[in-house]
Amino acid sequence: MELRDIFIALERPIYQMRSIKLANFVIDSRDVVPGSVFVAFQGERDDGHNYVSDAFNRGAQVAIIERDVVDERPVVDLRKDNDSVEFSNQTPVCLRVHSSLNALQEIAAYWRARHRPRVIGITGSVGKTTTKEVIHTVLQNRFRTLKSPGNLNNEIGLPLTLTQLDASFEHVVLEMGMYAEGEIARLAEIARPHVGVVTNVGPVHLERLGSLSAIARAKTELVKTLPVDGVAILNHDEPLVRDMAEHTKARVFTYGLSPEADLWADEIVSAGLNGIHFNLHYQGETINVRVPLLGRHSVHTALRATAVGLVEGMQWQGILSGLAADRTQLRLVAIPGPRNSWIFDDTYNASPASSIAALNLLEDLEGRKVAIMGDMLELGTYEDTGHRMVGRRAAQVADQLITVGDLGRVIGEEAHVIGMQASSIVHADTVDQAIEITPSILQDGDMVLVKGSRGVGLDRLVNALTQRTEPARPYDQPHPKGEQG
Repeated sequence: MELRDIFIALERPIYQMRSIKLANFVIDSRDVVPGSVFVAFQGERDDGHNYVSDAFNRGAQVAIIERDVVDERPVVDLRKDNDSVEFSNQTPVCLRVHSSLNALQEIAAYWRARHRPRVIGITGSVGKTTTKEVIHTVLQNRFRTLKSPGNLNNEIGLPLTLTQLDASFEHVVLEMGMYAEGEIARLAEIARPHVGVVTNVGPVHLERLGSLSAIARAKTELVKTLPVDGVAILNHDEPLVRDMAEHTKARVFTYGLSPEADLWADEIVSAGLNGIHFNLHYQGETINVRVPLLGRHSVHTALRATAVGLVEGMQWQGILSGLAADRTQLRLVAIPGPRNSWIFDDTYNASPASSIAALNLLEDLEGRKVAIMGDMLELGTYEDTGHRMVGRRAAQVADQLITVGDLGRVIGEEAHVIGMQASSIVHADTVDQAIEITPSILQDGDMVLVKGSRGVGLDRLVNALTQRTEPARPYDQPHPKGEQG
């Protein structure tokens, strides 16, 4: 991208501008490389405008700002209503806009429109990131494919990903999270997806939207935006997702565990740390598949990736090769712990469904099973019921249960009610307390699941148990309202 593209995207014509190549767009000054565009956001905890000078010192060519900054570089005011702006071709330069967020989104939408990749959009309450990673791995076997890195799935992260496009990319795989109704529609307006994948609808963030039907409406926004020649890939096993077929003009492709789905699986067997294997059925053909994904619930992830490969015209050899590839960037990872234990880090987020799925994985493993379960946040009216559901499953699976936080205590209480011995349940009020007591509880060869919402901070416990020393960054991506779902 060149600097002139930013002016065009923001509808400010500029003339006689020399070619000024830009390297990338970043929102953290520590990520700047020579030629970067630094986008400054205002925030309550941290304000990017305070780091504009640091960004320039690291080699940024441009800073997009929405308030005054302490820096000597020239400022071009793009808030004026005139048709064109004066620009001296001098960089580094600050571009003043009404809203840094709106500016980034308009630039990304313009840049997306300049290119012709096939865009795959993924949404759902849980499983988006793992699905994105596996779909990307499958598509990479045939196409040059861009994916949203990490959890860059919101109104900031998705545009940042699209600014990385160039003419060589044939496909883009984008995760789409949301905070409220209307946000996925906006992401789809920017990205213009051809294929929409919906994983599930669950009570994640029920506190915000009020009901499962409201969450379903928000997720339906993706399939509503698909073009007539697009494809909506829907989870047949979930009625709220299956019903989305009524709200799209695109072709519908279903996946699941029922023969009624277009693509379905049975004979699912978990091999613990060695992954899962199952039979895959499509158009009368049956294929035995083995994939290195953890837990029986991961068959749905494999089905989604297979479905995308099929609708994008891939042959079985390429699809199966992608499914079989090792993946080290998935959310739930196994890390060696103290006393020859294995720590299963699933601390990015938590809902009743994902927590029960993680406990199902723990059940498949050989050895003494330890479940460390923290609060599941933003469940609204489902809060007590959801935690008690997890407590019941934990009692069936775990030999030792450690609960963390006020809501985590409910998990332990329910586990005890249905028969788990009190001596097998330990509660920690805080993560620091859990860090203190857990090492003395672990035994040789334990399989240890650590699961809780991101806001609980159980990743600090994982770091302590595995002696990981990398510091946590202040944020992956800022969001003015909270976590995405």
